[in-house]
Amino acid sequence: MTAHIRRLTALLSLCLLAAPALAEPDLSELTNYRAYSPMLSSSGQPSAEQLEAVRDAGFERVVFLALTDSEGSIENEDTIVKQLGMEFVHIPVIWDSPSPDDVALFLALMSGAPEKKTLVHCQVNYRASAFSFLYRVLHEDVPVDEAKDDLDSVWTPNETWQQLIFDVLEANGVSPDCDTCLWE
Repeated sequence: MTAHIRRLTALLSLCLLAAPALAEPDLSELTNYRAYSPMLSSSGQPSAEQLEAVRDAGFERVVFLALTDSEGSIENEDTIVKQLGMEFVHIPVIWDSPSPDDVALFLALMSGAPEKKTLVHCQVNYRASAFSFLYRVLHEDVPVDEAKDDLDSVWTPNETWQQLIFDVLEANGVSPDCDTCLWE
């Protein structure tokens, strides 16, 4: 009996070593993918196939911050995400005129259920990284310089987006200034 148990144990060990399905899904193929914490990530537009990997990585919610007719958007993303068993939220943020109301809606959504593992995305992760910056600073108490470093790893906000960030921070009593922050 002992030899039989050893053989079964060895066989089970080999099966576990050979099981590729146990590997963590690779999200690095998502455009400008950034994982800020175990519960919050942002990226550019995922494909339908990449949304499956998002689900397989344990995400429970997808927040889309661009217009449905934006270049590269996928048709029926809401349906695809819902069929994959995730929550889908669409906040249509106009690129040339993002508003503090857009941000307020996003912040309310995120702070209302911070325990939901969330992917925030837009076309190339500009809107999503800016909104994630604001959420992290205002609701997760991430220092401005740390959040700004993450934002800078994706893009340098243009004048319109910088002004939005400054306005939202000021309305919440937070300064955008820090020793390493270059807002240009």
